[in-house]
Amino acid sequence: MASSSQVAPAFVRLAAHPLRWRLLAELATGDLRVRELTTLVGAPQNLVSYHLRLLRDGGLVAATRSSHDGRDSYYRLDLDRCAQAVAGAGAALHPALGHLAPPPAPPAGGHGWPRLAVLFVCTGNSARSPIAEALLRHHTSGGVTVASAGSRPRQRMHPDAVRVLRERYGIDIGDLRPRHLDTVRDRRFDSVITLCDRAREVCPEFGDHARRVHWSIPDPASGDPTESRAAFTRTAADIDRRVRHLLPVLAQTSEAHP
Repeated sequence: MASSSQVAPAFVRLAAHPLRWRLLAELATGDLRVRELTTLVGAPQNLVSYHLRLLRDGGLVAATRSSHDGRDSYYRLDLDRCAQAVAGAGAALHPALGHLAPPPAPPAGGHGWPRLAVLFVCTGNSARSPIAEALLRHHTSGGVTVASAGSRPRQRMHPDAVRVLRERYGIDIGDLRPRHLDTVRDRRFDSVITLCDRAREVCPEFGDHARRVHWSIPDPASGDPTESRAAFTRTAADIDRRVRHLLPVLAQTSEAHP
């Protein structure tokens, strides 16, 4: 058990600062740029950048260069690292607190979410957004109405997107075809999640009721073709991790709107 003279764990020292806690809370909803965080927390940009650097040094926040504007960056919260840090802080106080309670279990067998609809958006609708669509449908056993679309859809699904879903998750999207955002413009969605920085800038509004979220995920098809398989494997793992973190949020939304 911790002694009264023990220094507070790093997570406690980082998260206890009011501005850093606000930044963590805002990033928990999705990936954001510095200027967006500045507006949300009501603090000057130099101060926000300073505290973001401390959170990055502490491993709680990461940054990726925007694919839409290379001079800009998106910041993201590493929820897995945060969970580990929270558990570590609890263990430092008392061994009984070293294990986090599991997140609320989503409705079993796909039941309990018939009113929820989620749209995933990227540019080509051939890789990132169909991967997200397939994984959310898989993890909710079809209980959530899921769709995906692109601002400039490709002619067909990327073969490595088809491969990684089939090999690692047992999901087959080989018969799907990319579709344009215009084909879903008149549908009602509870959440609209963009996975591409470019698509975020052109994604239309879907009414005031739609919750907008951004996941800044690089296009796995944009790099060296010889590294495509590895890139798609990493991207699918990243999307799967984000979808799993999304499940308790959707379950909570379902409870609030039965």
